[in-house]
Amino acid sequence: MPRGEEPEETRRPDLSDPDSFAGVDELGALAHGDDDEYDAGNELEPDLDAPDAAYTVGGGSRGGIGGIGQLGDNLALGPVPDLRPEEGAELHELDDEGAPAEFGDENGPEARRDLMAAEAELNQRWPETKLEPSLARIQALMTLLGEPNRSYPVVHVAGTNGKGSVARMIDSLLTRMGLRSGRYTSPHLQLVTERIALDGRPVSAARYAELYQDIAPYVAMVDGASEDGVPMSKFEVLTGMAFAAFADAPVEAAVLEAGMGGAWDATNVADAQVAVITPIGLDHTEYLGPTAVDAAGEKAGIIKPGSVAVIGEQDPEVLNVLLKRTVEVDAAVARAGSEFGVLEREVAVGGQMLKLQGLGGVYDEIFLPLHGAHQAANAALALAAVEAFFGAGKDKQLVVEAVREGFAEVENPGRLEHVRAAPAVLVDAAHNPMGARALAATIADEFNFRRLVAVVGVLGDKDARGILDALEPVVSDIVVTRSSSPRSLPVEDLAELAASIFGEDRVLAEPDLETAIETAIGLVEQTDDPEEPLAGGGVLVTGSVVTAGDARTLFGKEPA
Repeated sequence: MPRGEEPEETRRPDLSDPDSFAGVDELGALAHGDDDEYDAGNELEPDLDAPDAAYTVGGGSRGGIGGIGQLGDNLALGPVPDLRPEEGAELHELDDEGAPAEFGDENGPEARRDLMAAEAELNQRWPETKLEPSLARIQALMTLLGEPNRSYPVVHVAGTNGKGSVARMIDSLLTRMGLRSGRYTSPHLQLVTERIALDGRPVSAARYAELYQDIAPYVAMVDGASEDGVPMSKFEVLTGMAFAAFADAPVEAAVLEAGMGGAWDATNVADAQVAVITPIGLDHTEYLGPTAVDAAGEKAGIIKPGSVAVIGEQDPEVLNVLLKRTVEVDAAVARAGSEFGVLEREVAVGGQMLKLQGLGGVYDEIFLPLHGAHQAANAALALAAVEAFFGAGKDKQLVVEAVREGFAEVENPGRLEHVRAAPAVLVDAAHNPMGARALAATIADEFNFRRLVAVVGVLGDKDARGILDALEPVVSDIVVTRSSSPRSLPVEDLAELAASIFGEDRVLAEPDLETAIETAIGLVEQTDDPEEPLAGGGVLVTGSVVTAGDARTLFGKEPA
């Protein structure tokens, strides 16, 4: 809330209440709640000795969904340990099992405690869902920090869908080419440290807390000097932390994913040598405008003078907006379907085999451990971006074997990710109709489930009808639920909407994700014909990034 307004009530954030966490911000208080309740000027004292909410969401001591009986060896205690020591014991002497903790563990209990403290402070700021479009605040912070955003070459990624996947692919390729890389993405699935990665791995809890403490005094200076009374948002502060981390490392290349839009997104204080635009559709219409063309005008802002614009497949009207920007700033252009693209694609075990046309020639026998034609298109886009970064062209090709290794090593959690077998459980972070349509097409083309049950939790500000419409043709039944985010669409509302699309006999509702997944597994294993084989059933957990992150936690997956 702007300075000068006092909240109606000042209360201590309850870090033990899962509903006070937003899934994608589960270590802080009120990350996506009623933003006007708090402002950055309040001195709130979070309860750092409260139970860890991510651990609670992950099933606590019950061991996740169904315990060992359901998950076999995949006992899910949740990636964040329970920080409560036994009565009379000092926290720093114990780890989550009650054994002596290793001294200096950067992800140990003390480091996690510092991380929780940093997140509790950061989550008193405006979240990504509330912003005042401007680069003034983040630019002021960069000036105070000595402009770390200009300390390394940058590849900048904007668009509606596929940004995170493309950023991870670019990062993997740059690392395989021998560069020390930094990657900044958003939102995260489970732990906020995922957002800032060095050499392909998230920074430690200790490093995250240290970064925050290092820049906090400068953030306070920017807040105090704000002419419009708006303090820095959490996303702006995180962006500053990422820029500082990359300069301190130091990295030889940084891959930045725009959070929302492009022109006024906080990441745009960097002048990228390569600007990558993934497919653009409708999302965040309250800020980006009611049409994809409006959104394209904002996202085109990452294309800077003298840069190379690498543009994914777009509707003609959207492409015209992007090309107009390249002409205005005299940027070079590479377009999917013209200068680069997918030549051949074959479904393979655990992913797909690709033959890609790059800017410097043909790259064949590329194994990508991800499913879907959309991921193949993302791979071609990432390859062209890395070629542009190194100056590859008609007579200059990247080392093919290094490209193969880079793609083979791509990790992309929460994107049609297998988290359990027999029955198969897949997790996907599709959170808008465009993403849900790509997900449904992949299910139809590459999987042959006897019965597929969807578990869906959607945030209240998303197009739930569009998501459900896209999923309906490829799933047998749907179990609607809610994620750990207070922004989740109420189960009753989602159930009513689902019934209008699927029919009441195909819809079940459960109050929480764990129960919903157990119900879905039961449906898959249920049969009226004793001769019918049980194999071939599957569960698809989707609907939002928060839902996907909660599911990974339930199944014991570590943040990545």
